[in-house]
Amino acid sequence: MSTPTGPASGLPVRMPRPRQSGRHRRPEPVVAPEGAAALVLAVPGTPSSATRSLAEEVISIARSELPGLNARIGYLDGDDAEFPTLATVLAHNAAERVARFEQAVAAGREVAEPTGPSAVVVPLLAGPDSALIRRIRQAVLDSGTQAELTDVLGPHPLLAEALHVRLSEAGLARADRARLFTVATAADGIVLATVGGEEAVQAAGITGMLLAARLAVPVMAAALDVEGSVASIAEQLQGSGSAQLALAPYLVGPEIDPGLLDAAAKEAGCATAEPLGAYPAIGKLVLSLYATTLGITPATPQGTQGAQAH
Repeated sequence: MSTPTGPASGLPVRMPRPRQSGRHRRPEPVVAPEGAAALVLAVPGTPSSATRSLAEEVISIARSELPGLNARIGYLDGDDAEFPTLATVLAHNAAERVARFEQAVAAGREVAEPTGPSAVVVPLLAGPDSALIRRIRQAVLDSGTQAELTDVLGPHPLLAEALHVRLSEAGLARADRARLFTVATAADGIVLATVGGEEAVQAAGITGMLLAARLAVPVMAAALDVEGSVASIAEQLQGSGSAQLALAPYLVGPEIDPGLLDAAAKEAGCATAEPLGAYPAIGKLVLSLYATTLGITPATPQGTQGAQAH
């Protein structure tokens, strides 16, 4: 045990490791610049405790990649009490930014006046949904702040990886094609389910091609919010020889009513995987969009090791 003055006699003392030099030197950890714009995650859908937990986990992942990150959550359909609206969060953030500057000046500190965006708003959306994007953009305008809105998260190879993992977790795909084992329930055709109409289907199709390459099975995108779209794509896959289909939600989760997913899976007569949720790639892509907007490193996330196909 330790004494008030240090470790007890005879116990090893952990000393800091000497800094490595040369080509094997570890890079200095990147931290968020002081006074940088806040990252505000725009969360669509009906707020709930589950939605808040998901959003907080995504923010936690982003902060682990960029320590010191000032990150907040704004709900598109919030109530400004338990779940603050996006416009309210942006307005409060901008006011706090001005207050911090004024306090620093009053304290005699030499600080530069804040410039650039007060916040970078990242939609928690895997693909484009024009209706939701319009509402997020309007909330940014309503806030009366200098906030910038980024693109949605996809398409991106990391989302194909996340879809692969979710399918493997549901027993609908092998975790790794290099390992020679079979999954009796593995699908031989994937319906990639998205929302946002034809534009979203086209964007999902890009990630779908990456997923098809990983799984070596056909993947086709369908719109959950277009009547008959999922059933039509399922028929096409079956017509081309796929006998065992699976529904892979190309969705983070909050943007869709779970009942819509269940109905689509029943309509297509296939099993379904879980939405992407707080898979690590989601947090990394959120940070990437934020960092790219501000010109901060890291800006481009790389693929991870989980469930890779070879």
